[in-house]
Amino acid sequence: MASSTPPGGDPQSYTSMSVGDVEAIGAHCQMAFCHQLDFLPFKCESCKGTFCLDHRTESAHKCSKAGAWARSRREASSTPSSVSSATRPNILTHEQQCSSPVCKTLINTSLVPGIHCPDCNRHYCLKHRMREEHDCAKLTPLGARPGGTSKEKGLAALEKLRAWGASKRAAVSETAKKTSLGPKTNSPAARAAAINNLKKTAKGDAKLPPEKRVYLHVEASADTTTAKYPTGKFFYNVEWSVGRILDMAAKELQVENVNNRGGGEKDRLRVFHVEGGRLLDFSEKIGKACQTGNTIVLLRGVGPPVPDLIEA
Repeated sequence: MASSTPPGGDPQSYTSMSVGDVEAIGAHCQMAFCHQLDFLPFKCESCKGTFCLDHRTESAHKCSKAGAWARSRREASSTPSSVSSATRPNILTHEQQCSSPVCKTLINTSLVPGIHCPDCNRHYCLKHRMREEHDCAKLTPLGARPGGTSKEKGLAALEKLRAWGASKRAAVSETAKKTSLGPKTNSPAARAAAINNLKKTAKGDAKLPPEKRVYLHVEASADTTTAKYPTGKFFYNVEWSVGRILDMAAKELQVENVNNRGGGEKDRLRVFHVEGGRLLDFSEKIGKACQTGNTIVLLRGVGPPVPDLIEA
């Protein structure tokens, strides 16, 4: 630092800057025959050189490693993509498409969960998760031995139905001992009286026209609910499906219904038609399967409907 007194003025202080200090602020362009001092120089990512504004591009300074930076960037961006595709569990592929042949919905995503059908061992979207929606009865279960699985399920269901039937007959016999003898239960007069009494006491939608009604006795087995043989008398629309009747009956009898939660067959409810001696399919119309005065029973874990279940 030096001080001087300008002519006719007061003494002032100022700083002197050498030429080397000015050149240290920026950088000289490394292009031959240029060497311009640039206060905001540009660095080439390929050859790592420093250049001015006019020679900042690879073509302008005739870069000795032209394209090296672009190639390294492409390689760096392609490698993580291949690793990520192998490790991400929810990447969308056609292997996770709904198993229904008429559906192209991709399942097992964050928006569309996949529902496993325990009967055919396939995965479906929410729309085709029910057995009647994907024609489950016509499909051979994946991984099953031909002809083996259906027979085993049928025998297990038959044993459970036989056990239920024996307990029900015992309960009916006990009830008959406690009641007075009346007209024979299989006489026309007794049947007509029973149907009239059923129509008087049955519960249902009062707005439903009488010609559209089917009156049924509804029961639930002891292993289905905490109460022992809960019963009820209800009337339903003849056009309603068995699946809808099951949902309504389970609610009325306070039976836990987990059919729509995608669980296994051992927890699923089925509707057994006593007079017909068979399990009803969920898609059947109740008016075609049953008649007024018939009895249906809610059973759990008896397997899918088997046509020759009782005769087997």
